[in-house]
Amino acid sequence: MGNSRRSFLKNSGLTGMGLAAGFINAYANSEDELARIREQAAFSPLQNFNMSGYAAPKLDVVRVGIVGIGNRGFDAVSRMNKIDGVEIKALCDLRPERVKMANDLVAQSGHQPALYHTDPEAWKKMCSRDDLDLVYILTPWSLHTPMAVFSMNHNKHVCVEVPAGKTLEELWLLVQTSEKTRKHCMMVENCCYDFFEMTTLNMVRSGFFGEITHCEGAYIHNLTEYVFSKEHFYQMWELKEMSSRKGNLYPTHGLGPLCQVLNINRGDKMDYLVSVSNNDFIMGPMAKELAARDSFYAPYANKQFNGTMSTTTIKTYKGKSIVVQFDVSSPRPYTRIQLVSGTKGIAMKYPEPSRYATGHEWLGEAETKLLMEKYTPAIVKKIGEAARQVGGHGGMDFLMDWRTIDCLRNGLPLDQDVYDAALWSAISPLSAWSIANRSTSISVPDFTRGAFTKNQPIDISMEKGGTTKVKL
Repeated sequence: MGNSRRSFLKNSGLTGMGLAAGFINAYANSEDELARIREQAAFSPLQNFNMSGYAAPKLDVVRVGIVGIGNRGFDAVSRMNKIDGVEIKALCDLRPERVKMANDLVAQSGHQPALYHTDPEAWKKMCSRDDLDLVYILTPWSLHTPMAVFSMNHNKHVCVEVPAGKTLEELWLLVQTSEKTRKHCMMVENCCYDFFEMTTLNMVRSGFFGEITHCEGAYIHNLTEYVFSKEHFYQMWELKEMSSRKGNLYPTHGLGPLCQVLNINRGDKMDYLVSVSNNDFIMGPMAKELAARDSFYAPYANKQFNGTMSTTTIKTYKGKSIVVQFDVSSPRPYTRIQLVSGTKGIAMKYPEPSRYATGHEWLGEAETKLLMEKYTPAIVKKIGEAARQVGGHGGMDFLMDWRTIDCLRNGLPLDQDVYDAALWSAISPLSAWSIANRSTSISVPDFTRGAFTKNQPIDISMEKGGTTKVKL
């Protein structure tokens, strides 16, 4: 650890929580690690600067460096290549062939990025450059916080894939680094830009559902084929995550849009949560079965995998409730649930088709279509068709990237700030503690340190900005 980081940790008060020992690579099973989560949940340093609603100086051209060109990373390169006002200045991945593939793509559009690969610390050279405005991080989870903190400390805004960090220590470090440097740290939660989620948010703002009282979200997605694949997740990093950690490991896809609906961090906050997890009934047996045929899987044959289903229930300061589930091994259809319930009505996306109700029966197809048309949000009216053409989970990925670049170019606050990144990611370690303690409740840290009472809800009006063009 460098002297500058030691100094920052000392000044922030995080050394007392043990972060000086290095970034934590796993959640808790040991008593010491569980005690650390409990301690960190009560940690509340003074706010150095409020990043909620912060608008950084506008950038006519956003100079971007992208690190991690795997499954999600190459798609991000492709999307950034379609946005006007973006200059792709640098590409980085351990594998030279991935860097070459991305470079071949962007070179056709006139970009001439510097290329970094092979060296495990090549990303530091890229992030140290003085000609980058934004670093986009799409690496395995354990690298998200180290790369984001390093980039912000080197004068870069950051977009980081989900989750933003794995431990509360890491998440507090992200918050305090963003506040100290006044650099954006946006966790790129793409599901906040799903067409249904955005339309529902617009309906909430219009009062269609009355006061929102309860929400449910999830990430239920059978990934066993990919998790055990030797090719899909580089160096088997996701299998290592699933075989070394417990809890609701991937909460943000289901949770992020619901937090925007409930104005969490912007009028309300999470108060406490409880989590329960069943045993692992699928991944452990699969590891043993594979190991019997292929010695490659032998290191995983006797691992204690995360439970098959993890369920977390959250109570908010204003008395609302949220349920979030996580299951990536059951043979079930994909769902993020996305249930929003209010005093006048309800919305639910899954199982598709999405539906709405204001009483005992779901509205019919024709009525639902009219509602979707009436409450189509401004961003979809402006850029939705182009987003569908570019693609990325039906267009929501492109909407997210376009909106982020447009905000940076127009000097506007981003839709997601570092407090959102920290809070939504914090469900994982907090759930680990609750599960290990027979589903006892644990307080959720207020990363805004009280500023949630004055922070304003995100602006979905598109009355400002919207000047960035798409290169189809």
